[in-house]
Amino acid sequence: MAASQHAFDYLSVPEKQPPSGVWVLFGDDAFLKQMVRRKLERELFGDGQEESPTSFEGPAASWRDVADELRTRSLFAGGACRMVLVRDADPFVSGHRAQLEELAQHGGLPGVLLLDVTAWPGNTKLAAIVARHGRTVECRAPLQSGGRSKAVDTGRICEWLIAWGHSRHEIQLARKSAQLLLDLAGAEFGLLDQELAKLALFVPPHGKVSAELVADVVGGWKTKTAWEMTDAALDGDLAEALRQLDHLLNSGDEPHALFAQISWSLRRICAATRAYERAEAAGQRVPLRAALEQTGFQHWQTERAERQLKRLGRARAGQIFQWLLETDLALKGSHSSGHRARWALERLLLRMAGPSPAARTG
Repeated sequence: MAASQHAFDYLSVPEKQPPSGVWVLFGDDAFLKQMVRRKLERELFGDGQEESPTSFEGPAASWRDVADELRTRSLFAGGACRMVLVRDADPFVSGHRAQLEELAQHGGLPGVLLLDVTAWPGNTKLAAIVARHGRTVECRAPLQSGGRSKAVDTGRICEWLIAWGHSRHEIQLARKSAQLLLDLAGAEFGLLDQELAKLALFVPPHGKVSAELVADVVGGWKTKTAWEMTDAALDGDLAEALRQLDHLLNSGDEPHALFAQISWSLRRICAATRAYERAEAAGQRVPLRAALEQTGFQHWQTERAERQLKRLGRARAGQIFQWLLETDLALKGSHSSGHRARWALERLLLRMAGPSPAARTG
């Protein structure tokens, strides 16, 4: 049975999946591993479980003790299937690869062996056997498919946030709100779950969570300051933008996190510019304010955003994506830390706050 899947997929399936002899949870996200273990326990023992897994710590676990536990039927669950969990199992797998291959291939034990590992190379004999006869579940941020890309699939994480918020926390999270939450908290799923739980306190059951609420609750004053810094630069007030940047960096904010917040604001400006240009190319006269509203700006935000776009001018507004790309590459390469990272952000603010086309020709 080809049973390798991501934790998102396993957790989203409501039907009971018959357990196999050897399960492998691989990756570095403890929250996803915990959620998968809890679901597997419910499938093995039911909701009113009296049985609990027997746990071993990988570096200290012996094959004899683990095998004995697997072969021992439960005294309290009528001989039902039991679970043996080996935590931090990378050294256990390395030391007992031959025994695990035999166990995974032939099975026949009244138990489930759950291996919690960080690395699980798919080109080993053991991985191939477990893929055929057991199950492997990936417990880390999903990567974009295709080629050798190592970029995180933010679109899929946003889909998970929306579904998890609905099923676990009874909130309605719009795509824009999910993207902002991911930008602010990062792809750390335990933290994201905590932030969803926090947001649920501010809305009624099944209530809608706006991007503004995410900014207030998750980002707090730092997010507000980052947005104020971006607005100041777009308004042409470079001195104020640099003052806010200095304040944020001195308070411990990382340049990469600040860039994510700046990017979120600027991407909306870019989207509005492109919506306006597409309508114009199609021979339609669309007010700039309408284009802003189409791309997610609230009615109370459109007046300032319209003024900022006009100050930027169409040519410079069309260059924002290129500015973001250059800054992103700099922060990931030649300007990844220290004063260089600060300079990369300062250059972006300078570009945003540069003189308007009217000022240059007047």
